[in-house]
Amino acid sequence: MLTLFGKRIDLCDRTPRRDFLAIGSLAMGGLSLPQLLSAEQAAGIRNSQKSVILIYLTGGPPHQDMVDLKPDAPSEIRGDFSPIETNVPGVQISELMPRLAKITDKLAIVRSLVGSDGRHSSFQCVTGRRFASQPQGGSPEIGSVLSKLKPQVDSSIPSALDLSIHMAHLPYNLPGPGFLGKAYAPFKPTGHAMEDTVLQGIDEKRLGDRQTLLARFDELRRKTDEGIGNDTNELTARALQLLTSNKLADALDISKEDPKIRERYGKDDTKVLSYSHLGYQSLTSKFLQARRLVEAGARCVTVAYADFDWHGGNFANGRKVIPLLDQGLSALISDLHERGLDKDVSVVVWGEFGRTPKINKSAGRDHWPNVAFALLAGGGMRTGQVIGATNRYAEEATERPVHFQDVFATLYEQLGIPASTTIPDLTGRPQHLVDNGQPIAELI
Repeated sequence: MLTLFGKRIDLCDRTPRRDFLAIGSLAMGGLSLPQLLSAEQAAGIRNSQKSVILIYLTGGPPHQDMVDLKPDAPSEIRGDFSPIETNVPGVQISELMPRLAKITDKLAIVRSLVGSDGRHSSFQCVTGRRFASQPQGGSPEIGSVLSKLKPQVDSSIPSALDLSIHMAHLPYNLPGPGFLGKAYAPFKPTGHAMEDTVLQGIDEKRLGDRQTLLARFDELRRKTDEGIGNDTNELTARALQLLTSNKLADALDISKEDPKIRERYGKDDTKVLSYSHLGYQSLTSKFLQARRLVEAGARCVTVAYADFDWHGGNFANGRKVIPLLDQGLSALISDLHERGLDKDVSVVVWGEFGRTPKINKSAGRDHWPNVAFALLAGGGMRTGQVIGATNRYAEEATERPVHFQDVFATLYEQLGIPASTTIPDLTGRPQHLVDNGQPIAELI
C-alpha cells in the first residue's frame, strides 16, 4: 500500500499524526483494489455526472438559533440571537449567518424535518433509515449505494469519499457499506491510528523526491504489463492506474487552488470548541476538497462539521461555530454555481435532530427529535424557498412535514436513481432505497 503524507494534525487521542492518502487498500479492511474494481465491474451500471455533497452537523444543530428563529417568543425560548433578512423577500435566518443570507435564493430551507430516530449518530443522516430497522448486514450509507449503482466516472477517483476526521463518539462516524460489503465502502483519505507504510523501498523521506517516485511507478508498471493477459490482470492494471494517477491526490490538494478561492472558504479552526481535540473541529477546507472531488468525478462526498451538542453554553458556542459554517457553506454553494456545477451537484446540510425550545439552566438546549431542519442546494432543485413551518415556539411542524426519507427520495431522484429502486441484501431479498419517502415536490 502507498501512503502519501500530509500535514500533521492532532486527533482525539491527542497523539500528533499525519493526514494520509492510503491508496493501496482504500482503507477498506485490507480489500485489494482488483477485488474492489471487480465488484464495481459486476454492477454493470452506466456512468453519469450527478453527485452529492452531504455535510453532517454532528450532535443536533439548534434550529431556533440558525434558520427558524422565534423573535416573538419569551426570552427563555427566543435566546440571544436575532433574525436578519435574506435576499429572498419574507425569509429570515440567524444574524450569525449573513453570508448565507445573501445567497438564500440558492438555498431551500426545510424547517419541518421530522422522523428523527433520536439517536446521537450519523446513521439516519447518511442512510435515511432508523437504526432499529436494518436488514442483515446493516443498511448502507448513500455513498455506498452510489458506488454500487453508479460506477466511477473516472477510474482514478473513488465514487464515494468520507472526508470526516475520526470522532470520539463512535456513532458519529459514518456507518459504512452495510450489506453491500467492503467493496462499496467510501474511501477515507484521512486516518487517526494507522501506521505509515512503505512501497517498494520508498519511505516518507523519499516520497518527497518526485523523480524517485515516478521512476518507481514506471518500474512497477513494466512489471505489471508483463503479467497482463486475463481478466484478473486487467483489473490489477486498472487498480494500478488508480494507484499511480495524480488525479486523486491533486483533487485533495487544496494548495493547488486559487488562493482567493481558498480564502473565501475561511481558515480551519481545530480548536473552535473546548473539546475539539476529540475530533469536533471547524474544517471548512473539507468543503473545498469536496467541491474539488465532485468536479474530478466523485459521486458522493461526506463531511462532518464541528459539533452542536450544546447542553451548556449554546450561545457562546454558537457564536464560534455557526459563523465559520456560514462562511464555508456559502463559499461552497457560490463556488458550485460559478463553476456551472449547481445543476449536477446536490448539497444537503443537516444533523440528527433539533434542540429543545426551552433553554436550560446551563444556557444550553437539549435533544429534541420532534422537529429539525435541513438546508438543500444545487442539483437543479428549485431553491429560494422555505418548506414547512413550526409553531410559535419551534416545538412541532405545523406545515408540510418533511421526513428524512423524503429528502433521500429527492436526492436519489436528482441523482438519476428512481426512489423505487431496490438492491438485494445478503439473503437475496430486495431492499428499497427508500421505504416510505416521496421526492419533495416543491424541489423537483
